[in-house]
Amino acid sequence: MAPARHFLLLPLIYLGFISLGLPDGTFGVAWPQIHAELNLPIGLGGTIVMVGTLLAGLSGFASGRIIARFHTGPVVLASCVLTGAALLVIAHAQSFTWLLIAAAPLGFGAGAVDAGLNGFVARHYSGRHMNWLHASWGIGATSGPLILAHTLVSGSGWRGGYLAIGLAQLSLAVLFLATLRLWTAEPERATVAAVTTPAPRIPTTPANSPAGWLSALMFLVYAATEISAGVWAGSILVVARNVPKETAGLCIAAFFGAITVGRVAVGFVAERYSNRTLITTGIFLGLAGALLFALAPSTVVAALALVLLGAGFSPIYPSLMHEAPRRFAPEAVAIVIGRQTGAAYIGAATFPPAVGLLAQYSLESIAWFVVAGTLAMLAVNHRLNRLT
Repeated sequence: MAPARHFLLLPLIYLGFISLGLPDGTFGVAWPQIHAELNLPIGLGGTIVMVGTLLAGLSGFASGRIIARFHTGPVVLASCVLTGAALLVIAHAQSFTWLLIAAAPLGFGAGAVDAGLNGFVARHYSGRHMNWLHASWGIGATSGPLILAHTLVSGSGWRGGYLAIGLAQLSLAVLFLATLRLWTAEPERATVAAVTTPAPRIPTTPANSPAGWLSALMFLVYAATEISAGVWAGSILVVARNVPKETAGLCIAAFFGAITVGRVAVGFVAERYSNRTLITTGIFLGLAGALLFALAPSTVVAALALVLLGAGFSPIYPSLMHEAPRRFAPEAVAIVIGRQTGAAYIGAATFPPAVGLLAQYSLESIAWFVVAGTLAMLAVNHRLNRLT
């Protein structure tokens, strides 16, 4: 493929992941207004998020075969249309049924575009771009709440926010349609000698192997641990440690900010180190942050621990994705990446509420769950490296 086409396609891929992140941070900001206007119990917000996330997981699991049949470009285009339409449905919702209906295309679209773009970048671009791809999600996840905050202040409310984001998604779909031909000629895989030692042969590990399923387990454990930390660390600080809620909010923002900034930073050094080195180093840094947070004697130490935890977690997900073509046979990569994406969504959907049951006994025990989850990642990653 011509270099010009290679670099024209890359901004589209980044835009696709920014669009994936846009709705993710928006619902939490909008829900207090949505439930009040539609006269819904506030607890139903968790149900809507869980349904959408589980459907995204199912979509991720199925994406490998879908992409094999229809190819990445058309799948990304269709997913963008689905998510844009779903956001417009939310903007005009009149009842809980409308929101539940919208969760289906939003979840299916998100899961497919997530797996599709991860697989495409893993096969055809360097680790630098994989890390920046996931940093793009952070940009979208940050921008969505900012857009909604603007519409709330300007008077158009949460409906105006979802309308704006939905139209942005559909505009991006038009851009994908206009550039669909760019996806048909795939870019050459970036080859930098310092990234990894070239394998002496093409990997032959099939998707339906112990390693194929262990890779999905790795993503489930990672997502369960990261999301549980993000969801519950604020409650630990405010309720269990009497930290002011404003300060706790800044600490949580620092955690997610460290993940996003960390992925940008790792992108600059990804060509110097192998994916496996980045993953292992990230897990050890994350473990140090998790232990420090669980034992933190002060708010300052807890904040630093969350920054360290986020920085450690930052290279794990993208580097695991980028390593898939180096672990598995070429015909297995799309299926494996689909499973990994699906498992991550399922972990993100099921573990935070399940871990919340621990809060009934001790909020501090959740901090130790994060430690245990990080240790589990270390064990699974070690076994996966041995098998592949």
